[in-house]
Amino acid sequence: MSFTMFVTWVLVGVLAGVLAPLVMKRGGYGLQKDIFLGLAGSIGASWIFRAVGVFPEAGIGAMVVVAAIGAAIPIVAQRKFWPTESAGEEKTVDQVWRWGLGAAVVATVAWMILGPSPQPAATAAVVMDKTYTVTPAAMKVKAGIVTGEVTDMKVAERVEQGSGRVVSLAKFTAKVVLKNSSANQTIRLVGGKIRYIDAQGQPIKLEDARTEPTLRFASYGNDRLDPGQEATESLDVDFPAEALKAEKLKAIRLELVYIPSPYHEETVRFSVSIGGQ
Repeated sequence: MSFTMFVTWVLVGVLAGVLAPLVMKRGGYGLQKDIFLGLAGSIGASWIFRAVGVFPEAGIGAMVVVAAIGAAIPIVAQRKFWPTESAGEEKTVDQVWRWGLGAAVVATVAWMILGPSPQPAATAAVVMDKTYTVTPAAMKVKAGIVTGEVTDMKVAERVEQGSGRVVSLAKFTAKVVLKNSSANQTIRLVGGKIRYIDAQGQPIKLEDARTEPTLRFASYGNDRLDPGQEATESLDVDFPAEALKAEKLKAIRLELVYIPSPYHEETVRFSVSIGGQ
């Protein structure tokens, strides 16, 4: 039940109480009692009507009719079965209040029924991911004794559906697999940088307040590779909006930093005996 609907029930009940002596014979207990009976009937009948589930989609016009009928029932019953002994004229003050309240309630109900309907609240904008394919989607890595590949490359940004307004700036994601291809050296991976290169061979700068794209190794152990070992890292870094323009981006450059050192395997022999042998 909405607040507007409840207010409608109240207004109809008050109006029925105000108009009672104008449309029925005398015998009421005064303005206050008539309004009380009208409210009880209006709210009670309307609540029962909605609770039973009759016409659940009924609009405010139908509910006004139900409330008016409900308000009339106790007023008619009071006049019929429990009228006042004296059917004298109402006091002038009561009459003034009835006419004033009646006019105010009629105006309010009319405005609620015939007035402008409230505009629906603005719906939340639908945000979607806009993905740009990177061709090719994978590339080989060869940096000295470090080899591997970068796969699943793509660029995505979040935009507002319809307007195309950018909600979240573009990100470059990929999977990086690095391998120590040396037979006699171990390496410690220090880190790396991502460069976006334009047609003139110059790096494309990121917008202000965005983070320089770097490659960091997530856990201890991934930064040290013995001969033949591999390390896998996920890449999720900022991508410049300038690079999304047609024919602007020509290459993506991965700059790796690592420290090689000689790898030795030595055999140590221990002389032992078992029991009394």
